[in-house]
Amino acid sequence: MEQKLLLIAVLFSFVYESSAIHCFYCNSANNSACADVMALEPELRARIIPAVHCETAVPTPATERFFCRKIVQTIFHSHRDSEVRVTRGCGWVRHHRECYKADNADHLETVCQCFEDHCNGSERVNAALAVAALCAFGRLLLS
Repeated sequence: MEQKLLLIAVLFSFVYESSAIHCFYCNSANNSACADVMALEPELRARIIPAVHCETAVPTPATERFFCRKIVQTIFHSHRDSEVRVTRGCGWVRHHRECYKADNADHLETVCQCFEDHCNGSERVNAALAVAALCAFGRLLLS
């Protein structure tokens, strides 16, 4: 019985959602380490990549549910080579897809949103891993 209670607690930890989220907050235009924060050792990353508590860092109505966002832009310049910029921060207006692309005349961008602390540091947000873990715990719970 104790094992089943523990499994239920673990399962709920995957689905719990809170607006008190911490996200990396940087722009590779003025902090080159922002381009790939996971390439840094954790101690160094903590010193040079800011992380913010979204509720206090972003001035929006208190009813908003925050999430982390990562935007990768390829900016086209008419007089020089294109440039890739990565922006990480907080979001509050959700898109119906986890990641989406936007193409404009002067840039291309990929925007990904995620819902766990510091999740906007990864190369790609991966919900499939969480779903697989939930299925495995569900199967153990039912057996």
